[in-house]
Amino acid sequence: MALLDGTKIQRGISVFVHIKTQHHDSAWLKTFAARVICFDEVVECYRMSGEWDYLLRVVVKDIETFDVFYKKLINDIDGLSNVTSSFAMEEIKYTTKLPVM
Repeated sequence: MALLDGTKIQRGISVFVHIKTQHHDSAWLKTFAARVICFDEVVECYRMSGEWDYLLRVVVKDIETFDVFYKKLINDIDGLSNVTSSFAMEEIKYTTKLPVM
């Protein structure tokens, strides 16, 4: 595995996608996870507590590419009740290192 600089491979835009659903049964969760995993643009996916049910980090080349992804997401996955996105304006810290205590 290699860590790549997204800006050097034209994948420099991070978009955080917040998702709400009315479905919380295990069958829907399995289907949702299986579909999200298939999107190459999704580099992280979390089931959340609090206001939003899921948080995705999506990495794309530009806003037009994100729009194509967004349309696929809302058309391919049934049961999404609210989807909102935030574009990262600046990456202040990013690391894969974990502290060892």
